[in-house]
Amino acid sequence: MSESDPIRFRPREMGGLVGTHAQLSSGPAASSRIAPVVAFNRTELDAILAVYARKVAAGEWRDYALQMGREKAVFAIYQRASEYPLFRVEKCPRLARRQGAFSVVLRSGVVLKRGHDLARVLAACESVKLSH
Repeated sequence: MSESDPIRFRPREMGGLVGTHAQLSSGPAASSRIAPVVAFNRTELDAILAVYARKVAAGEWRDYALQMGREKAVFAIYQRASEYPLFRVEKCPRLARRQGAFSVVLRSGVVLKRGHDLARVLAACESVKLSH
């Protein structure tokens, strides 16, 4: 591919539908087909990335991944390029009224901390020392 060749983008797949923006957004029925996605807002992501930056500077963490879906949003933290994350910071709005929307889950699946306040939940994540 040379520098003069135009860049061609493929349309994204959204809920089994493939098409242009005009096709997806036409009419009231089109908006009901697309399910809402749970995501971290700017302040939540800033708080998570502040903790992540401190741990990266200390040499404990090396990589992260974001996953956003219909049920929950997940910020996965990796120590190395391993198969499983060390921690997962999850936001599940369905649990917001009961146990709190935020939780820190260990690699084994055990919930380390759950609550309504993201800063308190992340404090549990910071205090854990993992052996290398």
